[in-house]
Amino acid sequence: MKMDINESHGPALPVSGPRKTDPPPRAERLAMIRPSTAGRGVCLLSVPGLRCGGCVAAVERALAELPQVVSARANLTLKQVRVVLARADDDPLPVLERLDALGHEAHPIEADREADTKGEGPGLLRAMAVAGFGAMNVMLLSVAVWSGADGIMRETFHLISGLIALPVVAYAGQPFFWSALSALKARRLNMDVPIALAILLAVALSLFETARGGEEVFFDAAVTLLFFLLTGRYLDQLMRDRARSAVMGLARLAPKGALCLRADGGREWLPKEAIAPGMRLVVAAGERLPVDARIRRGTTDLDRSIVTGEAMPLSAGPGMDLEAGTLNLTGEIEVEVLRAADASFLAEMMRMLGAAEGGRGGYVRIADRAARLYAPVVHLLALLTFMGWLWVTRDWQASAFVAISVLIITCPCALGLAVPVAHVVAAGRLMREGVLMKDGAALERLAEIDRALFDKTGTLTTGTPRIAGGPEDADDRAVARALALRSRHPAARAIAGQLDAFELTAEAVAEHPGLGVEGVVRGRRARLGRASWVAKIAAGPRPETGPAFAIEGQKARMFDLHETLRPAAREAVADLKAAGLPVALLSGDAGERAARIAALAGIDEVHHGATPAQKVAHLDALRNGGHRALMVGDGLNDAAALAAAHVSMAPASASEAGRTAADFVILRDGLDAVPATYGLARATARIVRQNFALAIAYNCIAIPLAMAGLVTPLLAALAMSGSSILVIGNALRLNGRLAPPKARPEPQALMMPA
Repeated sequence: MKMDINESHGPALPVSGPRKTDPPPRAERLAMIRPSTAGRGVCLLSVPGLRCGGCVAAVERALAELPQVVSARANLTLKQVRVVLARADDDPLPVLERLDALGHEAHPIEADREADTKGEGPGLLRAMAVAGFGAMNVMLLSVAVWSGADGIMRETFHLISGLIALPVVAYAGQPFFWSALSALKARRLNMDVPIALAILLAVALSLFETARGGEEVFFDAAVTLLFFLLTGRYLDQLMRDRARSAVMGLARLAPKGALCLRADGGREWLPKEAIAPGMRLVVAAGERLPVDARIRRGTTDLDRSIVTGEAMPLSAGPGMDLEAGTLNLTGEIEVEVLRAADASFLAEMMRMLGAAEGGRGGYVRIADRAARLYAPVVHLLALLTFMGWLWVTRDWQASAFVAISVLIITCPCALGLAVPVAHVVAAGRLMREGVLMKDGAALERLAEIDRALFDKTGTLTTGTPRIAGGPEDADDRAVARALALRSRHPAARAIAGQLDAFELTAEAVAEHPGLGVEGVVRGRRARLGRASWVAKIAAGPRPETGPAFAIEGQKARMFDLHETLRPAAREAVADLKAAGLPVALLSGDAGERAARIAALAGIDEVHHGATPAQKVAHLDALRNGGHRALMVGDGLNDAAALAAAHVSMAPASASEAGRTAADFVILRDGLDAVPATYGLARATARIVRQNFALAIAYNCIAIPLAMAGLVTPLLAALAMSGSSILVIGNALRLNGRLAPPKARPEPQALMMPA
């Protein structure tokens, strides 16, 4: 039988075993296809079994061999496969059958709906808990045997150990057993094949020894091996689950539908899928646009941070084009639909984000690369050992014991833990320092960067404007605050939050979209808002720009809004430069404001006015030039760029889409976490290399001893556990690698006009 030695662990099957599902009827299969350009069809499939780079490569290679498939792209993070067929009327049945032959269950999904990929995690957690329970109890019994228990007492302990180990192995070993069986059925080997073989042989021969009253059994080796391997596998699954919802963060921004104006003047709610170009919609204050549209009637203030990343609102009126996901802040507007939902700006951002994440499938775990040779070498060594001992001793039992010792002593506990345990220790250290690591592989990528890029608003700056100026009289400030509290405008919220808390009631308060808020206080009108509008009731010089406040007949007072640098922003930039990393600003803001903030932060290279697509294009150009960039951003407009970067970070104040797309989330205000995390990433990379060196050295020493018959299965299990402990102990040294930031004198507030 020809074996395909693949670096994959094999398909990630449920703990209960593989499930064979019948293909859907032809009509349903054809409904999976969406027409594309040049008469081609696109089929989007959910494949929960995608677990590693080997799975991605195997799926893409197998599907590309089908004659009707033009291209196949597997997205490891989303666990989806996008297949382009030669014709829109091609039957996708061969695609489903080929995936089924690889051991991967697949079913169609819609582009903006999340696939059900939560089935494996809970099963692995239950299996790990059962294995941990069994390992603790069997090891306690083994300690009693090692301490000198003999005769009937030893046999009793062996019997109890077997009664515990059998159900534990039968349940907790299923992920490895089904994976190994599926790989063998697909004519390939993976790391789970020798694991499953060693566990089954160890349990079988232990039962045989128990039945005949032998002195040595190794139930403890089987259950301890299971616990360590399940722990590493569950941690890897958990990290990927946390990174899978970035696209859905964008999908949740768009409402499910909108009010459509009928020809007779009536209003009808329509789902976004039914909204077509040319329709008229009514968008109330506080609602988001489900599609791209143009304002036909009404004025309002808009939050377009999804496009520009800027928190400052924009006044809008008839004739202005709006993107899907834009938030209407103050007034009801009537809009004309420009594009359908699946062709909108928000849908395009989702596609960019998904494509960028799909590119990450090329990053393969170091352990996965090492596994390419592991399985065949281990099997070959165990087989040669058995045959050699059988030829010399003519004793199959002794030969089997030595061969099992080889399988156990080479079981990849140290190899499998070399990467996950270092990542887990680093993640714990980062969490204590206020940084959340979402994906363990991100540490590897962060250690490789050669430059850093920062967004401006909400990243280098706090994103919340601060006020200066305004009325000096306490009563007037109370009036301004009373008006500001009645508005949803960000500038009004900043004014309300930073003025004195002295309360004063205003009457007949009304918000005028695009202008400001007006009320009556002590029989006189008071206005807060656009300077030209406020000036109409004020006396004296007319204010020109910025928010203003005035009481009828009195002089108008101006509010100056300022942006403030995040704490330790300048220090973070300086530390990155000191580490040899060029630092640049990549912002959607206007050139003058971006340049001023860059100068305050100590950044020399500035790229301003960048749209989401231009940010992704800039990062693509860097990657094509051989550079590996860190992107630090926060806004909705940064989500695709965060996913396209080699590695990315976002502050906790970032949008949901930004946080889910980033590899790291900074939970504290200071940006000094960026260089600190970079330093820890480099230290983690060194620890991982050391762990692999320890694992290789262990195998170079232990395997010859086991093949020579100098190591019993029990000693092999102890040696295997010892190598794992050595690797874990080495990784724990990371707890001392990240020193707290040095205390610096509190700098003066760095502010600039917004």
